[in-house]
Amino acid sequence: MTRNAWPVQHKRHTAWSILCGTVVLAAAAAITLMATLAQAQEWPTRPVRIVVPYPAGGAVDIVTRALADKLATQWGQPVLVENKAGAGGLIGADGVSKSAPDGYTLVMGTVSSHAIAPAVYRKMPYDAVADFGAVSLVALTPYIITVNPSVPASSLRELVAHAKANPDKLNFGSSGTGTTPHLAGELFNTLAGTRIAHVPYKGSAPMLADLLGGQVQVAFDNTVIPNIKAGKLRGLAVTGPLRLAAVPDIPTAVEAGLPGYEAVGWMGLYAAKGTPAALRARLAADTAKAAATPDFIAKMEGLGFQARTNTPAEFDTYLKAETAKWAKVVKDAGVPQE
Repeated sequence: MTRNAWPVQHKRHTAWSILCGTVVLAAAAAITLMATLAQAQEWPTRPVRIVVPYPAGGAVDIVTRALADKLATQWGQPVLVENKAGAGGLIGADGVSKSAPDGYTLVMGTVSSHAIAPAVYRKMPYDAVADFGAVSLVALTPYIITVNPSVPASSLRELVAHAKANPDKLNFGSSGTGTTPHLAGELFNTLAGTRIAHVPYKGSAPMLADLLGGQVQVAFDNTVIPNIKAGKLRGLAVTGPLRLAAVPDIPTAVEAGLPGYEAVGWMGLYAAKGTPAALRARLAADTAKAAATPDFIAKMEGLGFQARTNTPAEFDTYLKAETAKWAKVVKDAGVPQE
């Protein structure tokens, strides 16, 4: 053997070892992927639990139970809905973030628990993006920009003109500081260049009573439809991207002349961090199938909601955009942190 033969042979041996190792790793990865896909296809083999981080009987609870019934039929397994309210949705969501990443424990997250909370709470028990595995949107909750009939405005443009001519003389009510209806109003002020003062209430019911009585003149709310239909209030624009089936003659805010304005509540399914992508994709596909059924769509429309689903990747991107959007609104409006 010549002096340089061994190094050449050694290099060839090393290259062969690396190639073999790469092939083995690739094969192992393929086997793991196939196993994960097989697991997603076989899942579920036992009951699935969806946590609602709000009280029973509320909008999130109603939507979750309607979805759970559809999913149970698809899966042939019970889908149990568990109400675990507290701290504005944080307690229930936190429990799911720390659950096993097997798809058997999900949470119906909302714009409040996942997009707004990081901006209004000094200390969060979870990272709304990193500690969950996004599954899919389920429904959007648009609001209606509504005025008491005493306000001389029959369109959104007229409301903006009136508010600009009378700065700080109009008030808008909301269900509480830091809620989506509150921030919808603050975003409106920013984009429209108006100064309509915020008046927080402890819930939508007392706010609605004062809106009807004229103590507050404007609201961004989704409980106003019956009073709009009865002629007791005037709906000027829908805050979402689409008109509402319940009041089809009311345009969206963009259609009514306020470009870039969109402020919606939303709810969607999340699994624990680490839940396999294939399983989350299966969950999203099944959710989309359930949400596309005529009776589910009709139920959402009856509540003033809009069924809306997407893929895990799209939902993750949507959450990040919503988190950044509402953080800016909170900061610009000077909303105090809790």
